[in-house]
Amino acid sequence: MRRIALAASLVILASYGASAQTNEQLVKGATDTSNVLNYGMGYNLQRFSTLNQINKDTVKNLVPVWNYSLADDRSEQSQPLIYQGTIYLTTHNATMAIDAKSGKQVWKTKVEYPAETPRIVCCGIINRGAALFDGKVFRTTLDANVIALDAKTGKELWRQKAADIKEGYSMTVAPLVADGVVITGISGAEFGTRGFIDGWDPATGKHLWRTHTIPSPDEPGGDTWKGDTWKLGGGSTWITGSYDAELNTVYWGIGNPGPFNSAVRPGDNLYTCSVLALDPKTGKIKWHYQFSPNNPFDYDSVAEMVLADMTVEGKPTKVLMDANRNGFFYVLDRTNGKLLAANPYVTVNWASGIDLKTGRPIETDISKDARDGKKVLVQPSILGGKNWEPMSYNPQTGLAYANTLNIGGNYKAEPATYKQGEWYLGMDLTDPWAWPNGPRGYLKAIEPMTGKSKWEVASDIPRFSGVLSTAGGVVFSGQLTGEFDAFDAENGKKLWSFQTGSGIEGQPVSWQQDGVQYVAVTSGYGGVYSIFSGDERLAKVPTGGSLWVFAVKQ
Repeated sequence: MRRIALAASLVILASYGASAQTNEQLVKGATDTSNVLNYGMGYNLQRFSTLNQINKDTVKNLVPVWNYSLADDRSEQSQPLIYQGTIYLTTHNATMAIDAKSGKQVWKTKVEYPAETPRIVCCGIINRGAALFDGKVFRTTLDANVIALDAKTGKELWRQKAADIKEGYSMTVAPLVADGVVITGISGAEFGTRGFIDGWDPATGKHLWRTHTIPSPDEPGGDTWKGDTWKLGGGSTWITGSYDAELNTVYWGIGNPGPFNSAVRPGDNLYTCSVLALDPKTGKIKWHYQFSPNNPFDYDSVAEMVLADMTVEGKPTKVLMDANRNGFFYVLDRTNGKLLAANPYVTVNWASGIDLKTGRPIETDISKDARDGKKVLVQPSILGGKNWEPMSYNPQTGLAYANTLNIGGNYKAEPATYKQGEWYLGMDLTDPWAWPNGPRGYLKAIEPMTGKSKWEVASDIPRFSGVLSTAGGVVFSGQLTGEFDAFDAENGKKLWSFQTGSGIEGQPVSWQQDGVQYVAVTSGYGGVYSIFSGDERLAKVPTGGSLWVFAVKQ
């Protein structure tokens, strides 16, 4: 009887272990073809699938398997996570578990937040996704709460308030679980906030640590802020970081300083427009690299910090890559933050280059005139050379695939007055865009060390979706007009397209189940471009969020 009881206990434990994600599983997420356990399809944020059932020859036979309504009319930027045949997805007001084969809802848990929350959010009522660990689903909310849900039932297990929305804070970021710690960022730099990154206990929600992205006067870097300007210094952290388990280091991008008017805040303004290398257990900063010191142009550096192993000058090197909003493509040694390469990947006029010795931009008169209060035409615009939409890196081709922007900006500083919960910009926004005569965006295949494009595909209306590349030689990306497209990774030839019914601003992923490779993406229009561009060509694009899942027709 004891043997039977012991056997039964082992079965129960094995069953529980199979349903609860472990640190080891998360570390191997980039090569786990049956699941999508990480934001970015791996801790390295490469968004690359080793699957090749969908390839250059078969992609033409791709068909929708099912569609799931999100019952939401906002921009859908969330990345799906998949574990053991269940998809976990978020919107700004709900978390859902969906059967991956049938598309049937397993559970749905709504998010309630105060009615005044939406007016405080800068650039769209959205959420970018969840994290999975130990049988729990972790997410953030617009009213700056971090929540843990039971992965099987959707029941809320704990909730912690990270910040006060009355001060301008909000949260849209997908959490990162690294070394057993739930790590979250914050939004709100446009409202005179002081940014930070938090660490939480996944079991209890206990607050473990906080690393401010704007140092106080008695902290390292505090001398890069004059007077009390650090208190309103910005430095949001609204895109999920990457993680190197071998180095036990998290890499997190830091946003723009506040206000945009840089005359208000003389100095380099650390750690804005930077990447921080952090210890996940303590939040301690190991090293930092600042891309754009004292930046006037909203060139925040929150976007994905992609990790890869490359040969640099004949040596195997652990690198970090960033297609920065400032228009330069950076390659750093991620063991120490040393700059290896920095080259323009779009048209840039605010700097003539990056000094490889100092790591600082070589600024032109455009930047100097902007700081002097003159009106300037700057390239790229405040939307950046690439906005938040994540790129993909294919280690087989050695290319980064990114949706880039071809938009100039009219910049002029104006006085900035702080008032709690209101815009704190210091920029004239009456005529911010200098539209090109031609395409406003390009999907580019970029060589990381040079910034040059092997190929590019023009878009009259810029793309704001994430990019997925695969071992089948296919690159997936969506359009704001609703098309989900597939391209040849070698030459950019369009291989397939499907109209999803609303603009795509989501993050495509791929996995395999029962011998079938699937691709999924959210569709739903309403992000930063729709809010601020005034592009009349998108007037007839309907809102309406849904999740599409595709496979090759058998």
